[in-house]
Amino acid sequence: MTHVTEDTRTLLRTCPLCEAVCGLEVTLTADDLVAGIRGDRRDPFSKGFLCPKGASLGHLDEDPDRLTDPMIRDRATDTWRAASWEEAFDLIAERLPPLAAEYGRQSTALYLGNPNAHTVAGALYLPPLIRALSTRNVYSASTADQMPKQVASGLMFGDPLTVPVPDLDRTDYLLVLGANPLESNGSLCTSPDFPGRLKALRKRGGRLVVVDPRRTRTAKLADEHLFVRPGSDAYLLFAIVHTLFAEDLVTVRVEASGLDEVRTAATAFPPQRVADRTGVPAETIVRLARELAAAPTAAVYARIGTCTAEFGTLTQWLVDVINVLTGNLDRPGGAMFATPAALGIVRTRPFRLGRWSSRVRELPEAMGEFPIATLADEITTPGEGQVRALVTVAGNPVLSAPSGARLGEALAGLEFMVSVDRYLNETTRHADVILPPPRTLQSPHYDFALLNFAVRDYARYSRPLLPLGDRPSESEILARLAVAALGQQPEPDRDPLAAVDELIIAGTLHKAGLLERRAELIGDNSTEQRIDMMLRLGPYGEWHPAAAEVEQEGVSGGLNLQVLLDNPHGIDLGPLRPRLPEALRTASKRVELAPQPLLDDVARLRDRLADASTGMVLIGRRQLRSNNSWMHNVATLVGGSNTCTLHIHPDDAERLGLGAEAVVKSAAGTLTVPVEPTEEIMPGVVSLPHGWGHAGSTQSVAREHAGVNANTLTDDSIIDTPSGNAVFNGVPVTLTPA
Repeated sequence: MTHVTEDTRTLLRTCPLCEAVCGLEVTLTADDLVAGIRGDRRDPFSKGFLCPKGASLGHLDEDPDRLTDPMIRDRATDTWRAASWEEAFDLIAERLPPLAAEYGRQSTALYLGNPNAHTVAGALYLPPLIRALSTRNVYSASTADQMPKQVASGLMFGDPLTVPVPDLDRTDYLLVLGANPLESNGSLCTSPDFPGRLKALRKRGGRLVVVDPRRTRTAKLADEHLFVRPGSDAYLLFAIVHTLFAEDLVTVRVEASGLDEVRTAATAFPPQRVADRTGVPAETIVRLARELAAAPTAAVYARIGTCTAEFGTLTQWLVDVINVLTGNLDRPGGAMFATPAALGIVRTRPFRLGRWSSRVRELPEAMGEFPIATLADEITTPGEGQVRALVTVAGNPVLSAPSGARLGEALAGLEFMVSVDRYLNETTRHADVILPPPRTLQSPHYDFALLNFAVRDYARYSRPLLPLGDRPSESEILARLAVAALGQQPEPDRDPLAAVDELIIAGTLHKAGLLERRAELIGDNSTEQRIDMMLRLGPYGEWHPAAAEVEQEGVSGGLNLQVLLDNPHGIDLGPLRPRLPEALRTASKRVELAPQPLLDDVARLRDRLADASTGMVLIGRRQLRSNNSWMHNVATLVGGSNTCTLHIHPDDAERLGLGAEAVVKSAAGTLTVPVEPTEEIMPGVVSLPHGWGHAGSTQSVAREHAGVNANTLTDDSIIDTPSGNAVFNGVPVTLTPA
């Protein structure tokens, strides 16, 4: 829909800046500049909700520091110059394949940043790039974020994308650990207006309990907030499990294996024994267990604060163990599974962990990638398979990965590096070629990844709001990069993007026995035809043999692209439905409550139970007006609470004699940071936000608000063992006056 005035027009699209998938109304001037943005009140999912990031999308889209042309670096002088697209791709085709030929395919690595989960290009065209590079050295922001949840889900349900989410709109009791959705807008829980949904929960008589080392905005909204010692969440949850068994409060409503093994594992963690380790009194833990068991419906939800800790996978496992033991898994008002409309990867075999291992530290792969914590090892350690070339797509791991300074030094030693990125930043400064994607408003949008975790089933497609002109789309960039990685040139009369799409369309339809219906697919280009195919084959699609009902007035028949184009505000597909056992991909076709890799890790947890250290520890901090490092160059988002300061309890600041600044030291490094005393953090804990450290940046706003890189203090040698996830929370530190 377009509203046109003499000077402006208003168009619709989905916000791509976080996991809330909010609908936007974007008002553009005659010069294609953003005159204003507000929430789309007719979107059936977000209903007009808008956060400061979405409101600032125009500033990000029009950032004068954003790269518009390919850039090539002269290594001899370390200077940059603009280049044509042909020259950039020719240089990649000239340099990258010979390195792979000389040193082997494993000498090339690929790093994928968080924004790829928010783009059509990232969802559809990174797999062909991975196949073209033909390397096992794949890394992503997943192992600095949510990999523990996906490993736990893969082992329990057979598919790492089968992730339960709290049924927020119907639950009576919600226990939240290590998550701050009033700042994050939700994570692995796609829920626009998360604050409004939590307020509605309380208004209807429900109960909200938040467990966090900080009294966050979410904690302030809750009925109850409990401080917890960072990194001890698994002990708290195990004590709840122990109580459920000890008091005969277990109610299992799904087919599950491993109940006896979980009961045995929990015997080592009674509430009285874990109280000192967690900082939560034993009687409070017992009460939480009783409340979860007694509530008409309940859900446990834990996120990044618990994932980025030393026992992240055990914590995420225990979250869903409790959801099962209280009878709340796959039940309205409990923890449920979304039914995304577009056909994604259909897993035919149960998830396996550790199909191969990294060269240097022999860390197991998860979901086809290695932990980002070991990328520096693979670059700096000589020997067969040493990484000598790197491709990064929309990521800044020098700021987001553990031991960031060490990784930056490693990148400087690469023989060749290519980055697909909108900025010259702390990571891409080491590249030889930077390929900038177009403006956000020049790209289409469909949330392939995030709708796997939605609290209500929903679909919405946004066409580009602005024409590309004579530059390639982000999808074309990735397709051309795949061709260049093979040392090839595009065929003169054949679009490489269309060639990739046609192979995938033909193969998918052939497998579905529908190849004769190829001509029915619609779209302005081959990308839209792929989306149309995925919608038609999906669980609500017109080609699905048992399509689910579409619960929206004015929509008849199954889904396809035309239906979404005719409904630009989005389509409500109804509340979450029970999906077990059909959604399971385990060999037993049951929920596996006691996967062996997780039981094996319980011994490590048990051995650390007595480690009730009273020293200071560091945790991260989520900020409402910040998501990734590239948002720090938006003037309207910087300042206020969005600053890089060290939160510390006033008693600790006084005891340690701290003034305006403190020297913070860990086993990995040292920082000098501004001190911000606050009673909203528990004693013994300090907090720094992530993504900062822009001193010397070419990004003008970020340089003026540089902050410090918190990952100077984190240690890439310490990981969550089952998933390989980085550890950013519970890092031991010492503090002295600056």
